[in-house]
Amino acid sequence: MATMPKAKLKLRRWDSAAYLKTEEDIALYWEACLEEAAEDPAFITAALAIIAKARGMTALARETGLTREGLCKALSPAGRRSCPAPTAPVRRSGGAPHLDGGARQDGRGRPGLAETR
Repeated sequence: MATMPKAKLKLRRWDSAAYLKTEEDIALYWEACLEEAAEDPAFITAALAIIAKARGMTALARETGLTREGLCKALSPAGRRSCPAPTAPVRRSGGAPHLDGGARQDGRGRPGLAETR
């Protein structure tokens, strides 16, 4: 009996940012990440990096006053070792961080990190 040659399995690298197309998608993703591992600085920083990529690193860098390179470095795995948990100050104050759909100071109405009590 002849055997058929095995076909090679083609895999593609998963890119979560490609699926975050709207601000609602981003907010739901952020809430899920906080529910999953809010106390894990590496996980939360990785989630922020994915959100930054989905929104556009250059635009986000411009809005935050950082360089694109500085933002990428801060959100990279190497940069995460020196960054405290981004949610730590809010957690210490007794709040729960979430993405707020309300208007920011820049008036663009994009969700931002907010505190609830």
